[in-house]
Amino acid sequence: MPLVNIKITNEGVTADKKAQLIQGVTNLLVEVLDKNPATTVVIIEEVETDNWGIGGEAVTERRKRGL
Repeated sequence: MPLVNIKITNEGVTADKKAQLIQGVTNLLVEVLDKNPATTVVIIEEVETDNWGIGGEAVTERRKRGL
């Protein structure tokens, strides 16, 4: 039973986009690894931009500068 954990920032990803991610990842595991889609688990975790850092800086601050 494969388990895939996707972490994204909580910047307005719609339920439809999340459903597309879940379906796409499931399909990829079926196609590449011949996994059973009925037992494939995909978890999407949304992280506050204050809790996600890149290069020693919070994403919130980077977004303010347009990065």
